[in-house]
Amino acid sequence: MKRSIITTSDGSTTIQIEDWNEQYHSIHGAIQEAKHVFIKMGLHHFIEIHKVSTLRILEIGFGTGLNALVTALEASLNNIQVEYEGVEAYPVQETELSKLNYTTLLAPDQHSVFDDMHLVSWDNLHPITSSFSLKKRQQFFSELDDVSSFDLVYFDAFGARVQPDLWTEAIFNLMFIALKPNGVLVTYAAKGSVRRAMQAVGFIVERLDGPPGKREMLRATKPS
Repeated sequence: MKRSIITTSDGSTTIQIEDWNEQYHSIHGAIQEAKHVFIKMGLHHFIEIHKVSTLRILEIGFGTGLNALVTALEASLNNIQVEYEGVEAYPVQETELSKLNYTTLLAPDQHSVFDDMHLVSWDNLHPITSSFSLKKRQQFFSELDDVSSFDLVYFDAFGARVQPDLWTEAIFNLMFIALKPNGVLVTYAAKGSVRRAMQAVGFIVERLDGPPGKREMLRATKPS
């Protein structure tokens, strides 16, 4: 499938899959979406509720590494320790990564952090900064078998319009099992079918204000 680099409304770039008319991040602002959905509604929410200084995060759809980058920067700013695992079946190519401008916009002195995230080997845990370690897992989402392992899930799969099989009860049940009690899942999605699939496997689901260009998003919590 043909892929291209496009610039989103906040000036940050993303990858577009032209045959699907689908992007890795919101066309209304890639960085704005990452900060709102995963940092504000996910990371900050969890820290504020549980007063923790260490946590484990699972990202479903590692993709460009943008969500990992903003999390690493936040970990440093907030003096927290993050162990981050990103699942991706089809890694982004180096030629595409070199055209993304996230560090230029977010932290020009942190180019090495983003580079290291993509240069380290897959399926091993690596220290990236003093407060952030990363394990990239090359596997399909349906192959996850983690049990009560994570505090927070960033669910950033391609949309249900193009990959409906990634937004089913079966997938969300794997997320439910992977989370610790009181664990939280956040996603940019807000479809009723997605919310019902989450509720069906046991999540308590909230509709929240969405990022720029999107009215709502979802946050799901695993009961204690």
